[in-house]
Amino acid sequence: MQRNVCCSIFYLLLCTLGVSAQPNVIPSVPINLQSLADFKPSGSNWKIVGDAFYDLNKDGKASTKSGTGVLVNDLSGKSKDHLFTKMEHGDLELDLDFMMERGSNSGIYLEGRYEVQLFDSWGVKVPKPSDCGAIYERWDDSRPEGRKGYEGHPPAQNVSRAPGLWQHLSIVFRAPRFNGTGEKTANARFLKVILNGVTVQENIEVTGPTRSAAFQDEKPTGPLMVQGDHGAVAIRNIRYKSYGIEPVTLTNMKLSSYEGKFASVNDFNTLKPNREMDIDVLAHLAPGSRDKFGGKITGTLHIPRTGEYYLSLTLPWIPAEVNKTVRNGAGELKIAGKKIVSIEPEDGGHASTKVTLEAGDHPVELAYFKNFGLWYARSNDITLAVEGPGVQYTTLNQVIRAEDPVGEISLLAKNEPVMQRGFMNHHGIKHTHTMSVGEPGQLNYTVDLRKGEFLQIWRGDFLETTPMWYGRGETQLSAPLGSVIELSGKPSLTYLADQNAAWPDSNATYNNMGYDVDTNGRPVFKYTLGSAQVRESFAGEGDGHKLIHSFTVTSTGNAQSTGEIWCRVAEGSEITQLPNGLYAINDKQYFIELPGKEKPVIRTTPQHTKEMLLPVKPANAVGTVTYSLIW
Repeated sequence: MQRNVCCSIFYLLLCTLGVSAQPNVIPSVPINLQSLADFKPSGSNWKIVGDAFYDLNKDGKASTKSGTGVLVNDLSGKSKDHLFTKMEHGDLELDLDFMMERGSNSGIYLEGRYEVQLFDSWGVKVPKPSDCGAIYERWDDSRPEGRKGYEGHPPAQNVSRAPGLWQHLSIVFRAPRFNGTGEKTANARFLKVILNGVTVQENIEVTGPTRSAAFQDEKPTGPLMVQGDHGAVAIRNIRYKSYGIEPVTLTNMKLSSYEGKFASVNDFNTLKPNREMDIDVLAHLAPGSRDKFGGKITGTLHIPRTGEYYLSLTLPWIPAEVNKTVRNGAGELKIAGKKIVSIEPEDGGHASTKVTLEAGDHPVELAYFKNFGLWYARSNDITLAVEGPGVQYTTLNQVIRAEDPVGEISLLAKNEPVMQRGFMNHHGIKHTHTMSVGEPGQLNYTVDLRKGEFLQIWRGDFLETTPMWYGRGETQLSAPLGSVIELSGKPSLTYLADQNAAWPDSNATYNNMGYDVDTNGRPVFKYTLGSAQVRESFAGEGDGHKLIHSFTVTSTGNAQSTGEIWCRVAEGSEITQLPNGLYAINDKQYFIELPGKEKPVIRTTPQHTKEMLLPVKPANAVGTVTYSLIW
C-alpha cells in the first residue's frame, strides 16, 4: 500500500508542552469487576465480592465481604468452571493483583492457551515449573514416563508472598504470528513476566499450548482465561493494553550537521550545514568535534492508527543538575512543522507529551545542539519513544552499542546470615549509613544505622553490589534482588508524652553505638535513646516464613520528664485485625503478628494513615518489645 504524506489531514491536540517528570503513558483498559458482564457466562464458582480473607495457617478457611471490585473463585459448591473474558487479544500487556489461598493452584492463560502459573509457593527455596510465576509445561501423553511434561520454565527466583496477601503480576505477551494462508510463522513469546516487582521470566518462547489449555490449536487471538478447577484465588485491578502488529516507524532519515557554540536551535536557520548525510539510527553521527555541534534530523513518521500518542524525547548530554548560567544543550521535535515537544537546559535532558495524530505518514524534524561534554554523560545518542492506540511503547531507531561487559556482582545469603554495609535508596533518597542483612530463608532487611530507622524488607535473593564494587563504584548503591516492601523509615523507638503524641521524623537523642554479632552470625544493633540503652535484633524463623523484630531497652535515668518509650510497629493506609489474630498492613501488603494477647494502639496520623504502636513497659528498668513481620 502506498503511503502518502498527509499534512493536510494532520491535526494536533497538545495535552502539554511542558516537561513530564514521569512518563505520561497511554492508560490501560480496566476489566469491570462491578459485575461479571465483561466475562463469558460461567459456573457459579465465580463471584464478585468486596474483599476476601484466606487464612495463612489453615486450608479452606476462606471468607468474603459483600461488595464489588474483587473476583473470587469459590469452590465450596460443585461448580469448577474456568472463566473467560469477552475481550479477545493478540499482543498484550496485562496487570492484575491476586491473592492465593493456602495450598491453592490457579493460572492465567493468555489467549486461553499459554499459562502463567498462580500457586501458593510461599517459602519454596528452589522453584519449579509448577510454582508461582512459572510458564507452565506443555504435555504429551505419547512421551515416556517422567518426560510427558516438557518446556516448563520455573521463575528465576521465588518472590511469592504469603497466602492471604495481595500480590502483583505483570505480563508482556507477544502472540504467535501467521501468514496469509494461516501457517504459523513465529511462536508465542512471553517477553516479560514480573511478579511482585521482580522480573521472573524474560523472552520465553512457547512452541504450543501449555498443559490444560482451553484450546489445543493456535490462532492470532483468543480470550484471557482464569483457571477455575484447581484452587481458590482472588483477583482485582485487572488492566490491559492490547496491541496490533503494525508498528510506528521512523524512516528516510537525513542529518544536517552544524559546528559551533549555539544558544538556540533557531541559530541553524541562518547557517549552512557542514555536512549532510543519510542515517538509520537516532544519534549525532557526523564526524568532527565531540562538543560544540548542532544537528537537524528529518524523516518520515508512520502512524498506523488515528488516536492519542505519547512521545518522549531524551538528550542524554544535558545534565540533570540545573545550572541556569550554563546552556549546555537543548532540542525540539516538530511534526508537520508544528512544535510538539521541546527540551530546555532546566529540563534535565528529558521531556514528554501527549498528542493526537492521524493515521498515515508525517514529516518530522528533530533539532538539537550540544556545547560541551560531561564525563558522566558522553553519549551523543538520542532517544525518541512512542506509545499509542494498539502500539506498544517503542524506542524508535535506537542505537545498539556493544558496551564493556560487566557480570552481575551479587551477594547471596545461602547457609548463614550475610551483612553488608553501604549506601541504599529508600523512597528515592540515598541513605549512606545502612546495613542490609540477608537471612538463609530469603528474608532480607535494611536498617539505617545513623538514624535508627527500619527501612525495608524483601523476599528473594539478597543484593546486587555491582554499582558499589565495579570500577569506580558509580552510584555506590547496593540494590535488593528480591521483591521489596519499603517501610515508612521513621525511628523505631521514641519517647512520647502519651499515646496520642505525634511520632517524630527523627530522634535528636539517638546515638549509634555500633553492633555486636550473636552466635548465629546476626547483628545486634546498639544505641542510646536519651538515658536509655537499646539492643535491637532481627531473626528469621519458620523456615523463612517470618522475621522476628525485638528490642531490649534498659533505662538508666528518670524517663518521667521525657515520657515513655514506645515502639512504632507499622504504618500504612490501613491496619486491620484479621479473624486469625494477625494484623494486615497497608491493604494486605504484609502481616504483623504480636506475641500472646498483646494489644497495640492503632491510631490515625495527621497524614491520614494508620499507625500501630506498642509501649515499652519496663520491669526492673528493663523493657522488651517483640513482633513478627510475615509476607
